[in-house]
Amino acid sequence: MSEARRAAVDAMLGARSIALVGASARPDTLGARMIIEAQRGSARFHLVNPRYDRIGDMPCAPSLTDLDDEVDLVLLGVPDGALLEQLESAATIGAKGAVLFGSAHGLRDKVTAIAMSAGMAVCGAGCMGFINNARGVRALGYLEPDPLPAGGISLITHSGSAFSTMLRARRGFGFRLAVSSGQELVTNTADYVEYALDDPDTRIIALLMETPRDVPRLRNALLRAAAQGAPVVILTVGGSPRGKAMVAAHSGALAGERAAWDAFCAATGAVHVSDLAEFADTLELFSAPRRSRGGGIATVHDSGAERALVADLAHELGVEFADLADDTLATIGALLDEGLAATNPLDVWGTGADTRNLFGSCLRAMVDDPGVGVTALAVDLVTEFDGDTAYADAVLDVADDTEAPIAVVASVSSAIDRPTAQQLRDNGIPVLEGVRSGLAALGHLVRWPLPVEEMPTPGPRRDVRTDASASELLAAYGIPVAESRPANSLDEALAAADAVGYPVALKTVGVLHKTEAGGVVLGIADEAALTAAYEAMAQRLGPAVTVEAMVDGGVEISVGFVRDDAFGPLVVVAAGGTLVELMEDRVVACPPLSRSGARRLLDGLRIAPLLAGWRGAPAVDVEALTDVIVRFSEMAIDLGDAFVAVEANPVIATADDVIAVDALMIAKDPPRSR
Repeated sequence: MSEARRAAVDAMLGARSIALVGASARPDTLGARMIIEAQRGSARFHLVNPRYDRIGDMPCAPSLTDLDDEVDLVLLGVPDGALLEQLESAATIGAKGAVLFGSAHGLRDKVTAIAMSAGMAVCGAGCMGFINNARGVRALGYLEPDPLPAGGISLITHSGSAFSTMLRARRGFGFRLAVSSGQELVTNTADYVEYALDDPDTRIIALLMETPRDVPRLRNALLRAAAQGAPVVILTVGGSPRGKAMVAAHSGALAGERAAWDAFCAATGAVHVSDLAEFADTLELFSAPRRSRGGGIATVHDSGAERALVADLAHELGVEFADLADDTLATIGALLDEGLAATNPLDVWGTGADTRNLFGSCLRAMVDDPGVGVTALAVDLVTEFDGDTAYADAVLDVADDTEAPIAVVASVSSAIDRPTAQQLRDNGIPVLEGVRSGLAALGHLVRWPLPVEEMPTPGPRRDVRTDASASELLAAYGIPVAESRPANSLDEALAAADAVGYPVALKTVGVLHKTEAGGVVLGIADEAALTAAYEAMAQRLGPAVTVEAMVDGGVEISVGFVRDDAFGPLVVVAAGGTLVELMEDRVVACPPLSRSGARRLLDGLRIAPLLAGWRGAPAVDVEALTDVIVRFSEMAIDLGDAFVAVEANPVIATADDVIAVDALMIAKDPPRSR
């Protein structure tokens, strides 16, 4: 972020003087709510509306230019029809920031131009405003909790509804900064994250995002968060085709698909969550000062059925239970009633005698086990009509004697006894309000910090002709390609086969999905077979073909890159051949990729066991396959602006070799194929 941009964002979020344009004496209006919220903050504020001389006991100026005080921030509570005029007035008086509550429909480009020309920061359009708890600034058009719970979270959300929901969550976390950023016409998430990271008391970055903007700067900001030890928790929406269309209709911008977001989070060490329940549980767990030492999770239950449910859900979510040490199992086994087994997850309920000490002793044994990263008491924290407080007491007893992370996981949020939950939270014990969301949060904690590789130093850019064929492009990056000859007639095809050597493969040219179109014939053994295959193919699909050497056996992989409108080029590795769409077995990553990063992509495929050798088959040359992925990563960086996609499918990997036998490239204009 440039120094001028940084200064504008700082002046907006830390405003000492605010002008409320559209202030109103009418109750329950945006203009009235702006006044109420400004009164709750510590900044000086001025009312602006030509309809009033005074509102209550406060003077009201007819215009911004009539104010006799410097103004850092202008809140524009005006209809879209007056928006541009008022924003220009804000620029004229030297305001460094503005909050745009309205949608700015049809005006977005003009709003951006005015603000950028004046060097202004802008929150919105289509936003709720922001609260800077650290600086006492409340720049809102809607009534939010007062006081806002204080804590270490800086929240930036594209959704105004989610903004209000999180501020009203009544959970075990609080905020340094909360921004409803809306459409981000000028100031975007990267700006807010950079501002938050300049505050040493920001402990967690929480992002709810519909549309990624300024991705390179956002990536650098999240990498900075990782370097500072500040967890970043991201909830993204718009990953499905229907959801993507909804986001585009709502904000006028496209959202990244789930796979692209997964790749982005993996590249930045961010925790990617799936819904608001998981978002809230993860934020509460990370807001506690205790951090995991790695390992797996451990849970203690008072129900065999609910223990089994937790085991099922953990398996579904990929959350690993710790393997308890032998001495831990022995300690727990000596505590349990007859008929109960020392396991993880653990069912403790037997006769119900001495609940506090029994549960506390089992929790303490698990907390002390070096293989346990986080321990949870997984019980329904319901109101006990006999006044029993044993569960909460047991957790508090253990927490007093350890710095290891410990939490409570409840099954049904509406059944939680609120005073008990508040007692636990007041003592630094997170209460996670759902089994699925709570387990996911526990998994995030034991895996954090997520690995963030140092980016490999890019090699020299290849000098590749823009009119090169796909085969020539791959060869320029050192990717082995099956020998191939072009042909535009039967005689040329026969000559090509003689040069390559039978058996050969015959493939049409200019068709994206050759197999589906009947444009691939494999294993052609002689001239007669080639003649028949060529004549049939030429009649249906045209005379242009390639004649290629056959590559038999091995495992088929697809390797390539695609350009995403928001994230830029993304490397894609998938099960190859004709199964690529059917299996939907793919992994996506943001380039550049190191060799270890490329290897992790292969390990992430469901067909990874085939690469290692399956049921007696030889293992493939994984090192050579890794080379191909790294070279595609380099290609994506070099040529990501010139091509929509480049793909080698299949790349056939054997024990001795890796070779691309078909390739496709789609330039921005026009498309090309081999």
